[in-house]
This record gives sequence, structure tokens and C-alpha cells, in this order.
Amino acid sequence: MLDIEYTKVTLDNGLDVIVHEDHGCPIVAVNVWYHVGSKNERPGRTGFAHLFEHLMFEGSAHHQSGYFRPLQEAGGTLNGSTNMDRTNYWEVVPRDALDRALWMESDRMGHLLPALTQDKLDNQRDVVLNERRQTYENRPYGFAWMALLAAHYPSPHPYHWPTIGFPDDIRAASLTDVQEFFSLYYHPANASLVIAGDVNTDEAIAVATDHFAQLAPGTLSGPVTASLDRMPGTQYLRLNDRVELPRLYLSWPSAALFGDHDAELDLVADILASGKSSRLYRALLHDREIATDVSVHQASSELSGIFSIVVTAAPGHTLLDINVVVADEIRRMQSDGVTDEEFMRARNRMEADFAWQCQSVGGFGGVSDQLNAYNVFARTPGFFETDWNRYKNATPGSICEAITRLLTPETEVALSIVPQKTADAALPESELLEMR
Repeated sequence: MLDIEYTKVTLDNGLDVIVHEDHGCPIVAVNVWYHVGSKNERPGRTGFAHLFEHLMFEGSAHHQSGYFRPLQEAGGTLNGSTNMDRTNYWEVVPRDALDRALWMESDRMGHLLPALTQDKLDNQRDVVLNERRQTYENRPYGFAWMALLAAHYPSPHPYHWPTIGFPDDIRAASLTDVQEFFSLYYHPANASLVIAGDVNTDEAIAVATDHFAQLAPGTLSGPVTASLDRMPGTQYLRLNDRVELPRLYLSWPSAALFGDHDAELDLVADILASGKSSRLYRALLHDREIATDVSVHQASSELSGIFSIVVTAAPGHTLLDINVVVADEIRRMQSDGVTDEEFMRARNRMEADFAWQCQSVGGFGGVSDQLNAYNVFARTPGFFETDWNRYKNATPGSICEAITRLLTPETEVALSIVPQKTADAALPESELLEMR
């Protein structure tokens, strides 16, 4: 399952080219990662990486009419995304459209700026601001993640601001500002290209070389580093929102991607809230019926992570009721550990997830995307087995150690989101969070 064969070459300009052959279907995935995300921004200049996710679909010097139509006409699909650590673009096309996909990717990597006009910037700025309104400002509980980032990562930590950026920064961005940001990060030396699917490896490398080798390499910036300096003790926060039911977010700073206890916390999240047999589902929804839903997630990023538990209260119940039950379950896991049955069930589900992501060559989370993720964050595309061994080598004891070490009151952030005019639904020590 984990033996994903690939060939990797690095062009003279620094671009990594990775090819994986899979002749099961006559399609090819083209996947490009740039090692730039919102953590590469700075206070007052936030949202640039996400803004470029939009701008890079608007055309480049040799094709100024946009990127969707030419690839969709060829029978392809395409998309992109941005997070705190990276930006990616992908296409899945019929094998005879590979040359078109590579040409278009190379043109926007090497020749975007001549086609980047003030009109395009203004148009996509408005699109991003509208996306922010739809996704965060006008969505129930939409400010929760922003609040957690602000609490866990005080400014000027590079994870303090959301990937979409702050509205004032987006409005203030000039054409010169975004041109400088592009020149700094969107170049071959800061990129990784995967071609996966119905291709011949040597031919795919040759075509990629033809399209990308002549591009200027660019200059690599140094790695982003950051330290955290916060007062110990639980932070209690409250947001009043236009919601029907109060919701509790309990979160802790946790392991970075591939860091110590990152895998164990993934397993903890599964044991706590994956399926109706999970601990928190039984305790909150089945036995006591004081919640309508519960989810747990270990969100690990390049510099650090956040482990979070999210519970929506059932009508007539308070977040204090929920907090007591969740705290009891965590203490019970710390003192008694997890059962062998819980451990094996969680690990089996994780193994199934590994198998599932290998079933598709393209898209978000397919083989091409995962090869790029490993190449960028682990410095080798062939990290599948090493990654899986983190879960394979976990034990009930190491899970208990992770819970005891990381899920402590000294680092906890407790966020209550309550219906407007219903402040008594929040945790009693809550205070209003002032957000930018």
C-alpha cells in the first residue's frame, strides 16, 4: 500500500520534478506546490498568499484570458488552495492534454507579473473580501478559528492572522506590494511539481524540462521561525454571535507536523469523537443528551499545531455542563489510558485513510498532492512508509503520554460562542475577546 514508486529530479533552477506512473486510467494529474502561505506574510501585509491563489487563475503573459476554460475544454478539472504553510494548484487532465497543463503552469510561474494589472488586483480583492464575508463574517460560528489563532499565537507570531487575511490589509495592498510578494516566493526554487498518472517517466521529465527549465530560479528566503511567549493558565474567551445554540471550543497548543506526539494526537482525536462508539459521542450525545454534535481534531502545521474539541450544546443545556463532561473524559484517559480495542480501532481507521488517499492520482489529497506534501515538508516524496510508521509504532502508553503532556490547563484556550443576549450560556470565567 505504501510503496509509491516515483522518480525525482531537480532542474538547474531549483524546481523539483516528481513523476509517478499509474496506467490504471488514461488521465494525468499535474500538481504544483509553492512553499509559501500566510505565515510568510507580516503584520499589516496579511492575506497576500490567499490573494495570489485567486490572481494566478486570472491569466499570465502568454495567456491572459484565465486558466479554467482552456483546461476544462480539454476535459480537465482544476483547483487550488492556500493554508498557513503552502499554496497548491492542481489539474487532472486526459493524458493528451498534459502538454497544455504544463505550459499553463509554467507560464504563470515564470510570466505572471506582466499580466497582473490594477484592474485584476481590484477585481480579485473584491472577490476575496466577499469570500471572507461569506466564510467567516456572515457564517454562524465563523469567527471561531480566527479567535483561536489570535489566542494561541499572539502577534507578531506568523500564525496569528487567518490565511484569508485582515480586511484592512487586503484593501491597502498596492500593485507594487503584491508584485514584490510574488517575486519573493513564486519561483522554481520555491516550488515542487508532481506529474502522476498515465505517463512515461522519461517523457514526462523531458516535457516538464522543456516548459520549466528556462525560468529564472529566484532567490530562496530563509525559513520562518517563531517563538511563543504567553502567560500560563487557561484562557477564557467569549464571542456573542447570531447563532441558535451555544458552542464550546476547547483547544491546546500541540505538536507540529510530523513532530513528537503528532500521530498520537490524531489517534486521540479518533478515540474521542470518531463514530457513535467514541468516548465523547457516548458521553455527550448518547448517555446524557446534552450536546447535538462533537468533533475533535489535531491540526498540525509546519511550526506547531492546535488540538481542539468542539461541542454544540443541546437546547436547555449550558457549556459549563459540557465542559465538565469533557474534562472528566480527558482526566479518565490520562489516569486509565485507552483500551486495546479503542487503540486498534483508531489505528485501523488511520490505515484505511492512508489506503484511501492512494486511490486517486489527482485532486486534493491524492497521490500527486501527497507526494508534494512530503517533498515540501519532509524533504522527500518517499515519506509514506515513514509517516505510517508513526502510527504503527504508537502504543496505548504513548497515547497516554501525549494526553498527559499536552492537554493541560496551563495551555488551554476555552472559547464560548453564545447566542446574542445569552451571556449566561458561556463558561462563567469568560471574557469578551477583542478581535481585529
